[in-house]
Amino acid sequence: MARLKLKLQLYCGDEIAMGPGKAALLRAIARTGSISAAGRELGMSYRRAWLLVDTMNRCFAEPLVEGRSGSGARVTAAGEAALADYLALAERAEHAADGAAFERLEKMIRTHPD
Repeated sequence: MARLKLKLQLYCGDEIAMGPGKAALLRAIARTGSISAAGRELGMSYRRAWLLVDTMNRCFAEPLVEGRSGSGARVTAAGEAALADYLALAERAEHAADGAAFERLEKMIRTHPD
């Protein structure tokens, strides 16, 4: 049986401004109040989490995350809005995968490559 995986990514030049990993990181920062705690929760180093936050902040007109190392972090109003809009688009894309076009493709795809 075929699998369909849709991955919504928003680009800023050659950088991924928002995608599934960055959305998960924003959610974790909102939950934990910390970039390092969010990174640990998601199984990534503080450096990796910080680089993702830095990319988002450089790509959006307003910062999505504010805070300093050791003093915690918070998702800004712009970050909350960007996350909500990204998740809404991702949900719409998931629902777009349901339907006749996917069913036709599914019937055409082999279970394993030759």
